[in-house]
Amino acid sequence: MSSTNAAPAYPDDMHPGLVPGISVEEQRNRFGVDKLVFGVTAVLIVAFIIWGIAAPDTVGEVAGNALNWGMYNFGWLFNIIMSGCVVLMLVIAFSRFGTIKLGKDDEEPEYSFFSWIAMMFAAGIGVGIFFFGPSEPLNHYITPPPLTVDAETPEALHQAMAQSHFHWGVSPWSAYALVGGALAYSTYRRGRVSLMSSIFTPLTKGGAAWTGKIVDILAIVATLFGTAASLGVASLQITEGVSIVGGIEVSTGVLIAIVMLLSTGFMISAVSGVSKGVRILSNINITLTLGAIFFVFVTGPTLFLTNLIPSGTIAYVDKYMDMASRSLTWGTETLDFQSAWTAFYWAWWIAWTPFVGMFIARISRGRTLRQFVIVTIVVPTTVLILAFTIFGGTTISFNRDNIPGFDGTSSTESVLYAMFEQLPLYSITSVLLIVILSIFFITSADSASVVMGTMSSKGDPAPKKLIVLFWGACMMGIAVVMLLTGGEDALSGLQSLTILSALPFSVILIFIGIAFLRDLSTDPLAIRNTYARSAMRAAVIKGLEEYGDDFELTVNQADEGKGAGADFDSTAAHVTDWYQRTNEDGENVGYDYETGTWADGYEAEDSDSESESGSGSGSKKD
Repeated sequence: MSSTNAAPAYPDDMHPGLVPGISVEEQRNRFGVDKLVFGVTAVLIVAFIIWGIAAPDTVGEVAGNALNWGMYNFGWLFNIIMSGCVVLMLVIAFSRFGTIKLGKDDEEPEYSFFSWIAMMFAAGIGVGIFFFGPSEPLNHYITPPPLTVDAETPEALHQAMAQSHFHWGVSPWSAYALVGGALAYSTYRRGRVSLMSSIFTPLTKGGAAWTGKIVDILAIVATLFGTAASLGVASLQITEGVSIVGGIEVSTGVLIAIVMLLSTGFMISAVSGVSKGVRILSNINITLTLGAIFFVFVTGPTLFLTNLIPSGTIAYVDKYMDMASRSLTWGTETLDFQSAWTAFYWAWWIAWTPFVGMFIARISRGRTLRQFVIVTIVVPTTVLILAFTIFGGTTISFNRDNIPGFDGTSSTESVLYAMFEQLPLYSITSVLLIVILSIFFITSADSASVVMGTMSSKGDPAPKKLIVLFWGACMMGIAVVMLLTGGEDALSGLQSLTILSALPFSVILIFIGIAFLRDLSTDPLAIRNTYARSAMRAAVIKGLEEYGDDFELTVNQADEGKGAGADFDSTAAHVTDWYQRTNEDGENVGYDYETGTWADGYEAEDSDSESESGSGSGSKKD
C-alpha cells in the first residue's frame, strides 16, 4: 500500500494509473530474423514440400487419418473453445474494459472506418464467401444434419441457413477478435513486439523463452498451412471460371500456371507494404463483392430472399445453442457430420487465428476494445449472413424449381458459376467473378506472407522483403504440391492437415484469453477506475452523512491507509514492471514520460524514415 507521507518509488516516478500507454515504436527493440524460429519452421515446411513430391500418395492418407483422429478425440474441445471465445469477447466489450484503447490514451485510429472494415473483410473471409456461399446451404438443404429435420422441406431450408451462419458467423470472428485484440493491446498499449508469444508475458513474466519460440513456430505453421489450403481451393474455382470463360480444358498444368501467376501478383503486393498493397486491393474487392451480392439479390428470387434474410437469421439465433451442443454423444451420424462440417470448420478457423488476428491487430490501432469487438464480430457476420442467404437461398430456390446443376451432384466450385449462369449478363459476371476471386487470392496471400515475415523476424512490422517472399514461395509450393498429388482430393487432404496445427492452438487460445484478462485488469485505465469507484463511494457516503444534499467533491490528501488506494498496492511488480523502460539489451534505463527523453542520452536516428518503413523510431535491426 502506498504511503501518504513519502511518495512510493515508481518506475520513472510514474504512477501505474497515470501511464498513457506505450507503443511498440517507442521501445528500443532490436529486430532481425529470429534464426531459431525461422530455421526450424523453414526446415519443417521445405521437408513437407519434398515429402509431397517424393511420396504424393501418402499425403492424403496421413491427412485423412489426422482428421479422423482429431475430430473423434478433440471435437468437443473445438466446440467449447469457440463458444468460450464468443462469451469472453462479449464480456470484454461490454464490461469496464470496453473503453480501453488499443493504443495510447490520446491515439487516433490509423485507418478510416471503411478501409478498416474492407481490409478486415478481405483478409478474414477471402474466397470462402464465393466457394461455400452458394454450395453449403444447398448441401444442408438436400442433406440436413442428423437428427434435425427432413430433407428438402421448409424446415430444411431454415436449418440450412442456420447451420451455414453458425459455421461462418459470430463464432469464428470471436476467435479472431480474441487473438487480434490481445495482440493489438500487447503491441500498441503495452509496447511489446508484435508476436503471438508476447501475449503470454503476463503468464510467463518474461521467462520461459523456449515456450515463446514454440508458440511462434506453431503460429507460422498454422498460418502457412491454413492459407495454402485456401489458396489451393481458390485456384480450383478460378480455374473453373477460366475454363468456362476461355474454353480452356482444366488440367493440372493450367491449375499450376494460375497459382504461379497469382502468386507473383501477391508477392508484388506484399513487398509494396500493407498500406499501399492490401488497402487498395481490399477497397476494390469489397465494392465488387457487395456489388455481386446485390446483383444476385436483385436479379434472383428477390421476394423469396427478402423473406429468407430475417427468417434465416432468427433461425440462426434460435438454433445456436442446439448446434453448439452437438457432439459424440449424439451418435456416430452426428460425429460424421461434425467431422465433415462443424468441428472441421472450428479447427480451420483456429488455425487461421494467428494470421487473421495479427492482421486485424495491425489495422485496428487506436480503436477502443468495444469498437474493435463490435466491428470485428458484427460487421463481417452481417455481411456473411447476407451473402450466404442470398447465394445459398438462390441455389436452393433453383433446386426447388428443378433447374439442372443444383441437385447436390455438382462440384463445389461449379455451383457458383451455375448460379450466375441462370442470371442476366453471365458473359460479364463470369469474368468479374474471376477478377474478384483473384483479388481475394492476392490479398489473403499478401497479408499472410507479411504476417509470417513479422512472426519470424522478432516482431518486425516491416520484415525483410526476402523473408516475405520466402514465405510467399512456400505457400505457392505447398499449393502446387497438393495440386500435383491429386487436385481437389489432395487439397482436402491439406485441409485435414490443418487440423494438426489447430489442435495445439485450441489450447493456446485458452491461455491467450487468460493472459489478456490479466493484462486488462492491470491497465492504467482499469486502475484509475478502481481508484474512482473507491474514492467516489467513500466521498458520497461521507457527504450524505455530514451535509445531506448540499455537498461537493474536492480532492485532498487523506490519512495514511484511508485514501482511495488503501486497498490497492500501486507498487506491486505486476502493475509497474511493464512500463519500466529498457535498452536494446533489456537493461533498465530511466525515461521521462513528459519530455520523451532517455536518461542515457539515447536519441532515435532517422525516425521519419524508420516510421515510414514501419520499424519504429526506437527500433534497430540486426
